[in-house]
Amino acid sequence: MTEETKYTEDNIRSLDWKEHIRMRPGMYIGKLGDGTSQDDGIYILIKEVLDNSIDEFVMNAGKTIEISVRNTSVIIRDYGRGIPLGKVVDVVSKMNTGGKYDSKAFKKSVGLNGVGTKAVNALSSSFRVQSFRDGKTVYAEFEQGNLIEKSDAEATSQRRGTRVNFTPDPSIFSNYKFRNEYVVKMIKNYVYLNTGLTIVFNGEKYFSENGLRDLLDENINEDDKAYPIVHLKDEDIELALTHSKTQYTEEYHSFVNGQHTTQGGTHLVAFREAIVKTVREFFGKTFEASDVRKSIVGAISIKVMEPVFESQTKTKLGSTEMGGNLPTVRTFINDFIKTKLDNYLHKNPDAAEQIQRKILQAERERKELSGVRKLARDRAKKANLHNKKLRDCRVHFGDLKKENRLDTTLFITEGDSASGSITKSRNVNTQAVFSLKGKPLNSYGMSKKVVYENEEFNLLQAALNIEESLEDLRYNNIVIATDADVDGMHIRLLLITFFLQFFPEVIKEGHLFILETPLFRVRNKKETIYCYSEEERKDALEKLSGKPEITRFKGLGEISPNEFVHFIGDNIRLDPVMLDKEMPIEKMLEFYMGKNTPDRQKFIIENLKFELDVVEDL
Repeated sequence: MTEETKYTEDNIRSLDWKEHIRMRPGMYIGKLGDGTSQDDGIYILIKEVLDNSIDEFVMNAGKTIEISVRNTSVIIRDYGRGIPLGKVVDVVSKMNTGGKYDSKAFKKSVGLNGVGTKAVNALSSSFRVQSFRDGKTVYAEFEQGNLIEKSDAEATSQRRGTRVNFTPDPSIFSNYKFRNEYVVKMIKNYVYLNTGLTIVFNGEKYFSENGLRDLLDENINEDDKAYPIVHLKDEDIELALTHSKTQYTEEYHSFVNGQHTTQGGTHLVAFREAIVKTVREFFGKTFEASDVRKSIVGAISIKVMEPVFESQTKTKLGSTEMGGNLPTVRTFINDFIKTKLDNYLHKNPDAAEQIQRKILQAERERKELSGVRKLARDRAKKANLHNKKLRDCRVHFGDLKKENRLDTTLFITEGDSASGSITKSRNVNTQAVFSLKGKPLNSYGMSKKVVYENEEFNLLQAALNIEESLEDLRYNNIVIATDADVDGMHIRLLLITFFLQFFPEVIKEGHLFILETPLFRVRNKKETIYCYSEEERKDALEKLSGKPEITRFKGLGEISPNEFVHFIGDNIRLDPVMLDKEMPIEKMLEFYMGKNTPDRQKFIIENLKFELDVVEDL
């Protein structure tokens, strides 16, 4: 019989601030990641420091912010008021300490809980903060949140402001790498929301004169706009919207107090409702809400007194009140849109006519597809019941849902052996598998009807829950997992075509990835090394003495479940699918899947050249 576990005062332990952050980093910065995804923790660290600099700009203190990201280190320098010199250590190492509790100083700040820079400090292997103020400067240096050195106040000729240097701790963020594309996207959002602000990133300047109108110009090609962007603003609200000529679903960009609320919230719900209500009243017709909103590309930004978010990473607004003497969020947004958008439509009859055309077109398409949709949904329900295609994850059931949503992944794979290996190897809490049967249909140039008529596209759409919009996307990461050969490349292109044709916002918002799997296994009796390139194979041969065994993986199905767990777990390697801003989606689709077979074959062969060369060398 085992001895009963003792429970005494000795079992009770109080963690200090940095220990708690390092033990539970997800509570403060969401998922960790390695930099592959734009919501990985290393970008949240940049955002937390940058938010403080933005708040200084909002308070009319400093119009320029400089950011440098070199390898694994980040430097952020603003020209705001500078941290009070006697509090330089406290504001980055004492929880619930900061200037934002004083509503007179920061009326509509992004961060109000005094946690942000403390989390950055605790999760960095090195962290240095320096304040320049009143002709003097003070700095403090930390390692993993522990104070290493603090200077006395010294005279300085540098401009006032704050400089923060940090390096994310590799013991927490393993094998991480900053992707400049994600940092630039974050920076652009900041300048769109703060006209007059200049952010210099690695020597390149970013600035916006037209706010959210510039954001939409960045995200929708000029030829794809059904009418010129509607841009409306007032003291605490700004919005921009248009309809896409080719996009099928809704696409929104929402912000609160300068914070990109990627999961929306009460303000986005109110925005969508108010558009429908105003359009119905303007035309005097009870259009279906889905017909009004179909193909809308919109952006909204509001400023709220002491906003309440649903998580520390502030991705979803929970506030129902604007604060002060203002009405509720819903009433405030509805009243603004009802007045301003209605006025705009009266003054711009051409835009009103185009909106009506889009609504009537959506109505016709909906009615034409009604029968097909019903059959498709019935098939999807039946398929889900019998678990034919989708092996779901537990995150969508019970208490796991909210906590782990950012970690959810859907692997799209082809073939029984490959899907079987991934299914047996996956983390059942957060990873799901969707199995294709053979190559998917080439959907280039086809209408949305094909999504409902093609069983696999219909079931994939249902699994992702993206029929109308991305708001309820069930998986944060959608990963195409195919063999690294010509057939595998073709399947990748067909799937990317599906998303580009019908759901481009999945790619725009950074949800689509390609799974990288090892090409070789090099091992001896003591050690096994998995190699993703010829260079890694050569390095492994040098490292392992003697004559190690070399295995070339020709397909995913050849990798046993016991091995696969290494490639889709903590060491997963993902290659994000990104859109080329210089090439419109129409031209991209035409190149990849149009009638240019020789060009496409050349592209595929060139992208597989490395692997073909490797095969010849073996």
